[in-house]
Amino acid sequence: MRIVAAMSGGVDSSVAAAILEEQGHEVIGLSMQLYDQQGGESSFGSCCSLDDLHDARRVASVLGIPHYIINFERQFDAHVISSFVRDYAAARTPIPCVHCNGDLKFTNLLERARGLDADTVATGHYARITLDPDGRYTLRRGLDRDKDQSYFLFTLTQAQLSCACFPLGELRKPEVRAYAAARRLPVANKPDSHEICFVPDGDYASFVERRTPETLHPGPITDTAGRVLGQHGGVHRFTVGQRKGLGLSTSVPLYVVAMDATTRTVTVGPRTAVERTTLAAASVNWIAGTPPPDRTRITAQIRHRHSDAPATLSVEGPTVARLEFDAPQPAISPGQAVVFYDDDAVVGGGWIE
Repeated sequence: MRIVAAMSGGVDSSVAAAILEEQGHEVIGLSMQLYDQQGGESSFGSCCSLDDLHDARRVASVLGIPHYIINFERQFDAHVISSFVRDYAAARTPIPCVHCNGDLKFTNLLERARGLDADTVATGHYARITLDPDGRYTLRRGLDRDKDQSYFLFTLTQAQLSCACFPLGELRKPEVRAYAAARRLPVANKPDSHEICFVPDGDYASFVERRTPETLHPGPITDTAGRVLGQHGGVHRFTVGQRKGLGLSTSVPLYVVAMDATTRTVTVGPRTAVERTTLAAASVNWIAGTPPPDRTRITAQIRHRHSDAPATLSVEGPTVARLEFDAPQPAISPGQAVVFYDDDAVVGGGWIE
């Protein structure tokens, strides 16, 4: 089978390509150039930097497979960076990796793959796909729960799942590194990337300010009763649940409870004020193509590193859902993704309102 392997230059995508090559597939390595790096920005370990693209080419050479670099700067800016900036300016907390997967890897990259007569795109995600007896595809957690990345893939449709391949889904991270060493891949000991690729220094606020200075303004910091406690430099500098960087001197710890881009107000309160038992989700994607029965019991994950929690799922429309958690959840942040699970199977997910 001819398969396109999305190669970011890291150990995971490199091993995914190597496994497929070892299985006898005709593998074509494609790497995405996502942002302008003419200024010399290159943070080691940052996804798809110039160094990473070079590493991907080195791995492809070791494997003896063809390798191409596709320029997706325009698409990445439109679907990922611009959305990231808009969300922060609108007092939401974005998660760009979800857009990168759904809008680039399994949309634009799949189109390029078909141009190479390949109908499958493989990535280094720790996730699994199974085919049900009724012919539907199910997205499942990776076997390694510490590395599971199904949370970032909730937007995938049945059509996209039918063309996706996750060779690492049954492996644990130490096994992946051992395999890379055994195959003498030059990235076997390369550190994992954790930062957002286009903000390698982690300064999200400055990045947003450079992109949209005209939309960012200071405003008041108030408590939950509306009393003004201080001033802030812009709602894009905060996220629900944040404690540090408030610029306030108080006798008790305060956390960001809410932000309002219209009034430019940041509301703070005690830790209990950021705990909620309900949330609404919009733009919900159902993995099966249709929603489950109303009032279905599921577990829900409100952040990538947050443990999934028992909840009741109410379907309020084709792409709208509401969750009622059994216990209060901390820092439910508008703009973040909430993903619904039935054991290890992804039921669906959406964007927190």
